[in-house]
Amino acid sequence: MPDAPLVSPGTAALRSLSDVVHQRSRLSVLATLYEAGCCDFSFLSKVTGLTEGNLSRHLQVLADSGLVCITKEFVGKRPRTRLKLTSQGTVAFEHELTVLRGLVDATQPAPATGRRAGNRGQRRRPTPAAQPAVSSLKPG
Repeated sequence: MPDAPLVSPGTAALRSLSDVVHQRSRLSVLATLYEAGCCDFSFLSKVTGLTEGNLSRHLQVLADSGLVCITKEFVGKRPRTRLKLTSQGTVAFEHELTVLRGLVDATQPAPATGRRAGNRGQRRRPTPAAQPAVSSLKPG
């Protein structure tokens, strides 16, 4: 009988995640831009909860990687920074989601078989906490 693999296929897929995308703050930025399409800097700062300096640095990393497009313009005399995902950013974010979904699917308990199996051996999953959707906020 062959030895069981040391790493599950779901866990092995984690190796394909990009550190640029997977970092929590940058993932939050990408998720917001993915859902909002395009938004300005102040909206993104509010939604992600990042300070202006911190957000600015993460945006620069994402822009240098070709994942986010940053456009600076003036509205009257006021500067405005507009942000949106590039096509490469969309692909990278969707890859992240696919890998994470695969990991979740791989860790689901197998369905019980037989009449007496019942719920024994199945893990209880916590119910997710209710969080407001990003789409409930309107980009400015």
